[in-house]
Amino acid sequence: MTTATLTPLRDRLGLPDTSGRTGLVGAHLIDSLGTGLILAFTLVYFARTTGLTVTAIGAAVTAARLLALPTAIGVGPLIDRYGARLVAAGGNALSALAFGGYLLAQQLWQIVLVCLLAQIGHVAYWTSSTGLVVLAAEEGERTRWFALVQTLRNTGLGLGGALGAVLVAGGGTGGLRLLVVLNAVSYVVATALLAAWRPAPAPARAEAPVKEAGGYRTVLRDRRYLLLVAVNLTFVFGSMILSMLLAVYLTEGLHREAWVAGSLLVLNGVQVVLTGNVVAGRLERFRPTRVLAAASLLNALAFGAFALVAAAPGWAVLAGLYAAMFLYNIAETMATPFREELSVSLADPALRGRYLAVYQLSWNVGQAVAPALLTLLLGRGAAWPWLFLLVLSLAAVPGLLRLERDR
Repeated sequence: MTTATLTPLRDRLGLPDTSGRTGLVGAHLIDSLGTGLILAFTLVYFARTTGLTVTAIGAAVTAARLLALPTAIGVGPLIDRYGARLVAAGGNALSALAFGGYLLAQQLWQIVLVCLLAQIGHVAYWTSSTGLVVLAAEEGERTRWFALVQTLRNTGLGLGGALGAVLVAGGGTGGLRLLVVLNAVSYVVATALLAAWRPAPAPARAEAPVKEAGGYRTVLRDRRYLLLVAVNLTFVFGSMILSMLLAVYLTEGLHREAWVAGSLLVLNGVQVVLTGNVVAGRLERFRPTRVLAAASLLNALAFGAFALVAAAPGWAVLAGLYAAMFLYNIAETMATPFREELSVSLADPALRGRYLAVYQLSWNVGQAVAPALLTLLLGRGAAWPWLFLLVLSLAAVPGLLRLERDR
């Protein structure tokens, strides 16, 4: 139970107490808004402003992301030493600098440099974001806070993506440059909000980092936490369908119009935003491992439906796609806040930064490997990537039950 009495409406909506924390809420929303502005247009921006080929630009962006893979490991000790708030603010400041550099980048090495800085800032912020929730949340409200962060992120990404599309469509190269400027400004604002926010003092939630006791060897000896990281990797691969698999599967595998993929992505965003906190509030009385196991089974069902659509008669394809997406969205709203809650509750508070860094590494590795692996499987047949994801989701269930038995 929370220490404060929840209002009936806020309780029904599954919302946490945000009083005194508007700076953190605003920082999350603005950070995601800025990310949404440029997320889909990075390659387009450099292609139109540099004269370099898309292939060369794509290779430069990939190289930057690969170089940034160790970032989370470097960020972990900084969180333990300086606290999540300062590291998150620093990550946003670095992102602002990087996107300002986009305006000057003309050569491949410059593109690698600014994209590397942007990725380091992005990883630093999101590695710290779980620690920000720990600072903000009242007792018993962490799951609701994680759901709120998910809602803010989806809202910001959606609004940013829509605004970015309008600017690109109507402004040509000038619109693209304005997009980059707005993105840089958004990170400056998010940095200022985090720098000004002061978490309410509480004995169980002090901002001052706990004295360090050990290092990454301590984390790597924690088999239970490493099991959680491995389980999270199955969810990471599943999350990549939105950006890397869905559109190409529909257009190349099923030979459907691109608008179908767009409508499924809109359904995902709207469903997650409208139901995320409500679902978290309804499920918070259950063990996180049980909720995640149920979400894994729903994911498996959704991926199985996506695979079956490839062999379905034409009249059933659209209905099957929307049904599969609906199941996938429910699984996402169930899984995200409870995964984050487990990542905190299973971590040693004295080394929380390092624990969260190892957890974040599962995201970085998955996001680096998934595009090549999923498209390779798609080349072997339209159903293969979905069957692979189905098997991964089922494999997560015994891992989650093992986590529960070890508690």
